[in-house]
Amino acid sequence: MAAHPRSRFFHGAAWARVLTETYDYAPVYLVKRRAGKVSGVLPLMEVDSWLTGRRGVGLPFTDECEPLCADGETFQGLFQSALKLGRERGWKYVECRGGESFFSGAPASLVHYTHCLKLSGTEAQQFAGLDGSVRRAIRKAENAGLKVEVSRELAAVKVFYSLLVKTRKRHGLPPQPFRLFRNIFRHILSQNMGVVIVARSGHTPVGAAVYFQWGDQAIYKYGASDERFQHLRGNNLVMWEAIKWATQQGLASLHLGRTSLGNPGLRKFKLGWGAEEGKIAYFKFDLRQQAFVAERDETEGWHNQVFRSAPGFISRLAGRLLYRHWA
Repeated sequence: MAAHPRSRFFHGAAWARVLTETYDYAPVYLVKRRAGKVSGVLPLMEVDSWLTGRRGVGLPFTDECEPLCADGETFQGLFQSALKLGRERGWKYVECRGGESFFSGAPASLVHYTHCLKLSGTEAQQFAGLDGSVRRAIRKAENAGLKVEVSRELAAVKVFYSLLVKTRKRHGLPPQPFRLFRNIFRHILSQNMGVVIVARSGHTPVGAAVYFQWGDQAIYKYGASDERFQHLRGNNLVMWEAIKWATQQGLASLHLGRTSLGNPGLRKFKLGWGAEEGKIAYFKFDLRQQAFVAERDETEGWHNQVFRSAPGFISRLAGRLLYRHWA
């Protein structure tokens, strides 16, 4: 898959290992060959949950992982094979995250914004392309004496996770289990396929993020911060350091992940970096209804207040127990 022009980090084996070892999902990658060469791949994982049912998802906890197919005919063959397998395995549905051109007008289950920052020119030129408010935030962080470090060490992962627990509580969500990030360290960071960037005020971490690397692309995957130090603009300095790091590596773009249509604040933050905006559609075929179905974006709901109020140890326990069922 690495040779395919539309391949992304999430099509690779490292991410598959992270998901299978963290959540015990079963990889189901359907492949079409012509004349001995791969002409199409439909990446899926079977999520088998007593709580939420069994289904095929391409891929769980992944912003975008479109089918890699030479043409629509190849995709249709693979998708029909997935539906057949799903019926045999008792799946509730088959979900693809991306690949809108292959679905011939089928209704999307969800749509998100995507943002991609092109990396070109000098550091000064890249800085000049930022929104004025973003430039001021970076200067404020630097003038406040914040220091940043770029690391692939497990110690930096632990620092990031300590901030993530605080951030998820603020958002009213349980944190992902630490074993996810331990596996990210094992299969991604230690293999020089990503970094953790941490901003500190003195010895205190105030912001951090995890970035992946694939070919000439960098991907922002996870971010976290300490709200007590929000005025120091540590997150802005972390992102600026990521841009500099990616540029120094000779990368062509920095992908900023998906954004809910109902999150204008995050959208504005990403646009402020000069990123190009697009949209990514997900498609879900319900095997009981035998039809593509739409669903509601449940990023916000009653559960947010529950987890904002819950003690930290309860939220962490919920994350360890529930994430593999959500997918």
